Amino acid sequence: MNELPSPTMPLSPVALPRGSLHRSDPQNAVPAERAGITVSWAAHQDEVRAAQRLRHDVFALEMGARLNTPLAGHDVDLFDDFCEHLLVRDAASGQVVGTYRVLTPAQARRVGSTYSDTEFDLTRLRGLRERMVELGRSCVHPDHRHGGVILALWGALAEFMVRNQLDTMIGCASIPMLHNGVVSGDAAASIWQQVRQTHLAPIDYHVRPRLPLPVEALDGSLPIEPPALIKGYLRLGAKVLGPPAWDPDFNSADLPMLMRIADLPPRYRKHFLGAA
Repeated sequence: MNELPSPTMPLSPVALPRGSLHRSDPQNAVPAERAGITVSWAAHQDEVRAAQRLRHDVFALEMGARLNTPLAGHDVDLFDDFCEHLLVRDAASGQVVGTYRVLTPAQARRVGSTYSDTEFDLTRLRGLRERMVELGRSCVHPDHRHGGVILALWGALAEFMVRNQLDTMIGCASIPMLHNGVVSGDAAASIWQQVRQTHLAPIDYHVRPRLPLPVEALDGSLPIEPPALIKGYLRLGAKVLGPPAWDPDFNSADLPMLMRIADLPPRYRKHFLGAA
């Protein structure tokens, strides 16, 4: 197996080498194992490839995304080499069944931006960037969408944030454009109208989409619930930073979201961090 290259710049705001981002136990295992699954951080290129294959299967084959990828059967982009990749595996088969990628502040400086910067003007978040990570490319295998996998991922992310003295997470939460068999932005517009009333961030953190979904020209009155992942983020205390961008390659509308460790409700703080 090919070891991932060790960057020459630190990956965390506490100026630690790459390996220090993670626990020193074998294979970067995360102590959040649940029945039938294991959680770890990718340490080798072939482990990253396994995550990229899952992403391709979910995004391209299942959701119909048009991926501009240099490797057939994999979802690969320029940010991947700069990210940490979190993996959940089926304990019996070893198959990767869930993943996130995490772009740390130092690595965002190296690559020049976050993925979210390509979809939104994040100028108002500049004061948060030193302790802000970007979460992206989250997906779970269709046979494992029962809640346990995503909770395991979230638990490992929370532990990573606290250990590396990071406090803010951002990302683009996708809403499919396909609703009831029809491709339109009405579902996304309706979800935006709901969450702007209940979970909109303070104006100090508002961002603007570079390619806005024309929400004012769409039917925003549909009685539709947000996707499960977005509902989960909102339960964890996440805020929406502004109206959605349109991502034509993924055929989705992307909501800019921000979540801070300090805003975790007490029951989730206790669940993920063991804190009162």
